[in-house]
Amino acid sequence: MSDQNKRPLEERYYVYERQLVTVDDFPSSGYILDIGGGGEGIIGLLKGRDVIAIDMNRRELEEAAEGALKIIMDARDLQFLDRAFNTATAFFSLMFLKERSDYREVLDEVFRVLCPGGRFLIWDTNISERPETSHPSYVVLLTVHVKDREIETGYGQPWPAETHDLSFYETLAQETGFEVEGRETEGHLFFLRLQKPQV
Repeated sequence: MSDQNKRPLEERYYVYERQLVTVDDFPSSGYILDIGGGGEGIIGLLKGRDVIAIDMNRRELEEAAEGALKIIMDARDLQFLDRAFNTATAFFSLMFLKERSDYREVLDEVFRVLCPGGRFLIWDTNISERPETSHPSYVVLLTVHVKDREIETGYGQPWPAETHDLSFYETLAQETGFEVEGRETEGHLFFLRLQKPQV
């Protein structure tokens, strides 16, 4: 471990207060495409062998719990046929994209591989403004409740040049063609349900 990583978290990041995230079961049919499904693999823990988890990072996929089918893949260039899935998910993975164009490419690809009426479920950070801080990066600390397990984790990134709050995601989603089916916000987190129109 480098000396940088041995320093206390508060010295390296602006640390948001820990929040509880409960990931409830949701109805689905067929396979679920989980974008950035490595690491804790929360959707894989919830849905098991119904999940196809993709991630660009082999190590993240190797660390994820067994159950889901794990594939190294770039979400900006999905190697699936059109209308292949009824459900797609992204659990605190979109926040790691760099440019607005990356977000748009991912949303375009998810839209393409979803069947009409298919849903894209997104859990992510709702950071509307950068707080007064000299820290170049931030981290959100989470206690994730999924099934009968509680997992403590955190996700950190450099501050984005553009505000990445709920409205940022909703605007991009609507530009792509998605309809906003529902939204929930709590603290600095959100859960967004998008739907591909039936026609």
